[in-house]
Order: sequence, then C-alpha cells, then structure tokens
Amino acid sequence: MPEGPSIVILKEEVHSFEGKKIIEANGSAKLDFDRIQNKKIESFKSWGKHFLICFDDFTIWIHFLLFGSYLINEQKASVPKLSLVFQKGEINFYACAIKVLEGDINSHYDWTEDIMNDDWDAKKAIKKLKEYPNKMICDVLLDQDIFSGLGNIIKNEVLYRARIHPESLVGKIPSKKIKEIVDESRIYSFEFFKWKKKNELKKHWLAHTKKICKRCDLPMFKEYTGTKKRRSFFCTNCQKLHD
Repeated sequence: MPEGPSIVILKEEVHSFEGKKIIEANGSAKLDFDRIQNKKIESFKSWGKHFLICFDDFTIWIHFLLFGSYLINEQKASVPKLSLVFQKGEINFYACAIKVLEGDINSHYDWTEDIMNDDWDAKKAIKKLKEYPNKMICDVLLDQDIFSGLGNIIKNEVLYRARIHPESLVGKIPSKKIKEIVDESRIYSFEFFKWKKKNELKKHWLAHTKKICKRCDLPMFKEYTGTKKRRSFFCTNCQKLHD
C-alpha cells in the first residue's frame, strides 16, 4: 500500500493535467462516466493515502489498497478501473478503490492531520496521540485520523530513530519522546519523498526489513505487533520498551 509521500509524488507527476478537459472517461469502476467526460480538472490533492481528483462540484477519491497502480501516457493489457483521456495524454488507474465525494472537498477532510500537508499540526497530533495511553505506539502511529499518510515503513524507521520499542504503551512514553516521535514522523516523511523520487528509498532504511542493528551490531527482531499485526523491525537493546 503506497504511503503518503508516494501519493504526493503521483500528485506532482500528473500536475500538467490540472486545468485540462477530460475528452474521454471509462473503466470498470462504478462511476457516472458521462458526468466526468468534458469536465475540467480543477486540481489534484492528496490526504494521506487518498488521491483526489477535484472538479468544481465533486471529487473522485482513489485509494490504491494493497496492489493498486497507475500509468501516465501508458496502458496495461488489463482493463483499468479508471481511464482519463485528455487532448494530450492520459492517466490510467488499476486495482484501486474509487468513489465520488460530493461538494467542496474541504468539507470532507481535515488537512491538519496530513503529515505531508503545509497545514499539518504537530501539537494537535501530540494531543490526539495522548488520548490513547493504553494503546501501543505501533498501532497509534498507523491511525490515519492522527497521522494521515504514515505507513508501516515510516512507523518502523521513526521508532528506530527515536529509540522506542514498537510495543511501548503511549501513556508510558515520556512526553519528550512523544514529541520526538511526532517530529520525526514529519521529517522522515519528507525524506521518504525525496529518496523515493530518486529511486533510492531502500538504501536509506535503518530498521525496516533489516536483520542487524546498525547501532548495536546485534540481531534485529521481526514481529507482528499490536492489534493491527503489522510487521515491526526493532532492536531490543537500543529501542526501549515503555510498558
């Protein structure tokens, strides 16, 4: 599943189609394609893992799920869920969830929750995070209503940087460390964005999928942690368990 930075990259890649009229719309998604055809795209937006194609009175919402993909000015052999054709160029979306959001897109989203958005509110994230003192930090970091766009890779890397064990209870983690986790979530997301654009993301991983801790030269643990049972990679020597 693409994390927030990857959706921002998509938004950049299709920027040239902003303001352009769709001359043909089709696909296997259950959409009113007649409504889309001949409409001009007002803007592309992202909120966490959601990709948004905004028109004057509605928005097409796209989530790439586990195996979704897109092609710009190219096609796969399979039928796309949504194909948008312009006078010059096309965008094709595959294996994703698609629906329509009616009205002003700003009525559907709180942009302060998106870690890649200019309106991201770190203080608000800290406050909301502390509302779950008995939950593991590995679960709360993946809560899209607090850290929209933060996925499992970012979770593992941020907790490694902050030296916090993923099964630590939020209420037991010192406030200074909570702030560090929130700050690093934002910092790492933009580093992820930069490295992903250069096609060198994996080269910079310190924890995710790693077998040896680079700090301690000891084996890393791989476990499916929290209620979400997502993969966590961590070092029990330098990542403190607060329980």
